Amino acid sequence: MKDAHLKHVLWLTLATICISTSGALGKYIDMPTPVIIWWRSAFAALFLFMYCKFKGVSLKINTGQDKFTFFLSALFLGAHWITYFYALKLSSVAIGMLSLFTFPIITAILEPLFSKVKFDPIHIVLGVLVLVGIYFLAPDFDLESSQLKGVLFGLFSAICYAIRTLMLKQHVLVYNGSMLMFYQVLILAVVLLPALPILGTSEIKTQFPYVIVLALLTTAIGHTMFIHSLKYFKVSTASIISSTQPIFGIIIAFLFLNEIPTWNTFVGGSLIISTVVIESIRSKSKLSTK
Repeated sequence: MKDAHLKHVLWLTLATICISTSGALGKYIDMPTPVIIWWRSAFAALFLFMYCKFKGVSLKINTGQDKFTFFLSALFLGAHWITYFYALKLSSVAIGMLSLFTFPIITAILEPLFSKVKFDPIHIVLGVLVLVGIYFLAPDFDLESSQLKGVLFGLFSAICYAIRTLMLKQHVLVYNGSMLMFYQVLILAVVLLPALPILGTSEIKTQFPYVIVLALLTTAIGHTMFIHSLKYFKVSTASIISSTQPIFGIIIAFLFLNEIPTWNTFVGGSLIISTVVIESIRSKSKLSTK
């Protein structure tokens, strides 16, 4: 039993590392951001389609309302990815990833608007703690500062990701996770197609290997493994483990891009990740007392 639990923890950690590669790849790939996201979506859709067919996963969507939700949530996913990559290119992998990781608290604050969950005043305290962390990431609130722009793009990305997650929350109980991800990236590939002739995609010749890694390792494998792990862990437990994403992302960026975070980044990041862990532990204790 212990061996099985350790195995699942290792798989979840591996999934987290795979997803963490998005930071360094988003910073490194030298193409216009919407074009990067198109290639990421198109290849991921192909990989996930083959996976679903191999596993016999049904691709049937039950209702028209579900189709509309899939479409709208895919647009929020696209906005999340594009603004996240802008955050990475404007600032650093550390700042981009840490700004994005405000999404668990943003999700908790927005959840009462999407479901019957009651608003918890403690989220105001955690929200203030996140704002203090953001201040450390961008202490000079100069609108000309690329670092501040990176933080703001990261925060907007976090809001989009939170809304997308809340929109799909009920559908995860009905549909297979890989099937949901397949339709998300397929819709994005179609929506972003007009960007290719406008922005150009000739750079793909030199960037192809990195785009494949982004689509296969980060998106298809990483996200599929993470969704699969939810069968063995509570969402709160998975959230605590996944809160190490920025840490892995910063290590990967140091190894491959030679990016060294500042002390402000460490302090701000510690505050933001602390809120994720606190909220995850709180939600876990709430579930256990029900």
